[in-house]
Amino acid sequence: MNLAPLDALWVYLSASPLLHLLLTLVAFLLATAINRLARGASLAHPVLVSIALIIAFLWLTDTDYPTYFEGAQFIHFLLGPATVALAVPLFDHLDRVKQMLWPLLTACCVGIVTAVTTTLGLSLALGAHTQVALSLAPKSVTSPIAMGIAEKLGGIPSLTAGLVLLTGTLGCVLGPVVMRLAGARDDTVKGFTMGLSAHGIGTAFCFSSVSTLAGAFAGMSMGLTGLLTAFIVPPIVRLFGF
Repeated sequence: MNLAPLDALWVYLSASPLLHLLLTLVAFLLATAINRLARGASLAHPVLVSIALIIAFLWLTDTDYPTYFEGAQFIHFLLGPATVALAVPLFDHLDRVKQMLWPLLTACCVGIVTAVTTTLGLSLALGAHTQVALSLAPKSVTSPIAMGIAEKLGGIPSLTAGLVLLTGTLGCVLGPVVMRLAGARDDTVKGFTMGLSAHGIGTAFCFSSVSTLAGAFAGMSMGLTGLLTAFIVPPIVRLFGF
């Protein structure tokens, strides 16, 4: 079988940055279809499956990350507008936000303090290196904010990015189970909890698998958590002696 035409096609496509943009879009479409077949199972979350598909493709084609990112950076650029757009469904539920503002702020602060103190405490107990512990501290907020906080604290931003992804994935897997066991039925509570514990991935999960109301409060929680974490984490880190 003559594979020369296929080789020529691959050489042509691999030289175009649009290949990796197309790869990202196709991977997400496939991941969405897989998630539907799995009836919305948390382990088959589209983000998680997309990442696995893209990593497999890059590994098989021996493509480095900078080359991939050169083509896919347009999607990265759209993360900003997409995040801002989360305010639209939140505005639709503005009256409910006003009614629950102080309880939500309190829950957010308690959640941040709990996440950071348990993370640092376990890190110290298990003998983690200082840089690793500081990289773990902001793992529960969205990647850009978490990486900035980690850098200011003296952690490793690239490690933090990976930990943020792992936190979001575990939050989507375990969050629905925990809320079901706790008897949580209010979509406001579900959404706010997922945004607090699983940031952007949890917010996407709420929009796709719970409801628009849950997604709106998850987006609000994600934003508040990112903002407040930047102020709350440094004093806690100092209390732990870092």
